[in-house]
Amino acid sequence: MQGKVAVIGSSDFVMPYSALGVDCFAVEQTDEQILQAAEKIVEGKYALVVVSETIAPKTHQVFERFNTKTTPCVLVVPFTTDSEGFATNNLSRLLKIATGIDILQNT
Repeated sequence: MQGKVAVIGSSDFVMPYSALGVDCFAVEQTDEQILQAAEKIVEGKYALVVVSETIAPKTHQVFERFNTKTTPCVLVVPFTTDSEGFATNNLSRLLKIATGIDILQNT
């Protein structure tokens, strides 16, 4: 599969990904900036979107319309703060779509 990769999160979160040559969207915690960056990612037709768990709830309204589509694959990743379970729930949903089984049901 070919396609572009986007990473969205705080500047500390996206910094390591920039070394890999992927498109990084460093955002602050303001809702408006996060939603604008998420919409820009959607318009950019990315195949994979890596989202920091700290902003994932705010991007959910933009990316939720792709829950049943193959692209973009939106992957929520925990960062330096304690996980609130959003990343695990998102991964569980992706695995269920891919396998048809709720693999992480007991985690």
